[in-house]
Amino acid sequence: MKVEIWSDIMCPFCYIGKRRFEQALEQVKTTAPVEIVWKSFQLDPQMEYVAGRSTHEMLAEKKGWTLDYAKQVGDQVSNMAAQLGLEYNFDTAIPANTMDAHRLLHLAAKHGVQNELEEKLFAAYFTEGKNVSDRQTLVQIGREAGLDAAEIEQILGSDTYRADVNKDISEGVSIGVRGVPFFVFNRQYAISGAQPLEVFTQTFQKVLEDEKSSGEYAEGAVCTPDGDC
Repeated sequence: MKVEIWSDIMCPFCYIGKRRFEQALEQVKTTAPVEIVWKSFQLDPQMEYVAGRSTHEMLAEKKGWTLDYAKQVGDQVSNMAAQLGLEYNFDTAIPANTMDAHRLLHLAAKHGVQNELEEKLFAAYFTEGKNVSDRQTLVQIGREAGLDAAEIEQILGSDTYRADVNKDISEGVSIGVRGVPFFVFNRQYAISGAQPLEVFTQTFQKVLEDEKSSGEYAEGAVCTPDGDC
């Protein structure tokens, strides 16, 4: 079974969706090999790091909300994440461009540690308040995932994998990805958004049963490039 997941590091529903996906996979307890491929998607390709700007401030500015309302929305999403054992700290999260983080994920795929790096990047942004566009930070995170520091430096100091990131994004758009997370199972079934656990479990079961119907599509909470979350 091959599962492709379009995601962005700063998407709160992507981390939630990852955890529900993992819980469903554990419940199904299949002995069949499951290949997980993380595909790049940028909610805001033009995002730039601004020193001192919080996620609350970024969201309020982008959506035209008050700062208090942005914090309320953040609290709601944090509570959803907490139910899955995830800690979201939007007060310290640092908005930043995710291109280099996605390029690093392509390097991680080459070395078979992509899923491990994805987890560490999510934790770095949502829990640890790290700047995921800072190259020294990415070197540290990459090393923790098992990558070589010199190779990371070489990749980040060039344009390597930039075209691959853009190719992932274009491919996603071509198959109907309008928001993330977006899960594609064997190019036969799709789940859009951080669906309830049972939706993931049912989809796993369908794929394992090798049902031939195609184009099944379930929608849930997503983040879109226009700032809707």
